[in-house]
Amino acid sequence: MSRWNNGTAADRKYVVRTMAFTVPYVAVNVAAIFGAFDEIIGKPAAWVLAAAVAAPVLGWIWSILSLMRDSDEFMRALLAKRFIISAGLAMAIASFWGFGESYAGAPHLQTWLIFPLFWACMALMTPLIRTSR
Repeated sequence: MSRWNNGTAADRKYVVRTMAFTVPYVAVNVAAIFGAFDEIIGKPAAWVLAAAVAAPVLGWIWSILSLMRDSDEFMRALLAKRFIISAGLAMAIASFWGFGESYAGAPHLQTWLIFPLFWACMALMTPLIRTSR
């Protein structure tokens, strides 16, 4: 909430955009959890459901890239550094786990988990990366 109260106009736009994509994402997933789409699972129509749930992911990426674009030079560089390191770390962890599945018998994880993993990495990197150098 500090982005809203103490932030710039870019910060407030980021909060609005993020919430605009979060609400439908949560709504569709909650409906799916409670069985609203059970009759289409495994059928071609389920691809529409998959697209509906995946679309907000593109929105979240657009939101953070827009925040970078609309921020001052220092914040743009800081956000970009955090984004790149978080994406790389998430890919490295996902690759490690994938090879663990292939070679070490690790239990299978769904590929959609890469996105929450990215945001977990971003949460870890944000307090650690405080300079744009």
